[in-house]
Amino acid sequence: MRKFILLIFFSVPVCIHAQIVHTSVSATYPGLGAYSINHVDVFSFHSNQAALAQVKNFSAGIYTERRFMLQELALYNASLALPTHSGNFGLDARYFGFSDYNETQLGLAYGRSLGSKVDIGVQFNYYNVQIPTYGNASVINFEAGAILHLTEKLNAGIHVYNPVGGKFGKDEQEKLSSVYSGGIGYEASDKFFISAEIEKEEDQPVNVTAGLQYKFLPQLLARGGISTAASSMYLGIGVAWKTIRLDVTTSYHQQLGLTPGLMLLFTVPPSPKGE
Repeated sequence: MRKFILLIFFSVPVCIHAQIVHTSVSATYPGLGAYSINHVDVFSFHSNQAALAQVKNFSAGIYTERRFMLQELALYNASLALPTHSGNFGLDARYFGFSDYNETQLGLAYGRSLGSKVDIGVQFNYYNVQIPTYGNASVINFEAGAILHLTEKLNAGIHVYNPVGGKFGKDEQEKLSSVYSGGIGYEASDKFFISAEIEKEEDQPVNVTAGLQYKFLPQLLARGGISTAASSMYLGIGVAWKTIRLDVTTSYHQQLGLTPGLMLLFTVPPSPKGE
């Protein structure tokens, strides 16, 4: 079974002649708060760089998961957000795979508000894929997004990843996929938030994701959702202590099984007024 799954995984990029750095199997879990103001965190700009504009304090986070319980399909992700008077900056680093096949992406993002109703953001990425037997190849691409604050509770936006293509490799036969998405989020209260997103990746069917977050207490929250393209569901529980939050996540696929994950967030508290 292990070899069968790996065979399928490695065959997909060859068949479709397009690929994208792998994201979490848990669909929108890390970036769920993108279309929110009360529930935004350091990973929110994964879904839309414009979400960086709503990050108020320096934040850092790491996320890891073992896809379908296979060590060879592990994902590691680290991000940080730095608010400044000239806009907010973000750094993102991702590693997927193992020694015989791996993908790496390093990104530098920027987001800012254009008044009280519109936020915009952009990110430049360095993407590299490595197969020891065949060498490695890399390409630079970008992504961008915008978020509209329609009301105090309703936010909507659009996002595009790699809109101009980008071929790489010796013969330039491989290329990164272009991905277009639109999302909306509704904040029923400062405790409850629900979000939905429609995504279209090049040469792939339309994917619809939906998720929600509920804070039982200031120190305890739960997240859950679905992804139609992957036919998977995800669930997570987050526990906060002072400036640190730890989330335990899991995603379930009917044929391939469970994907466990961990997320750790750290936020520097705001300085007292006058300092």
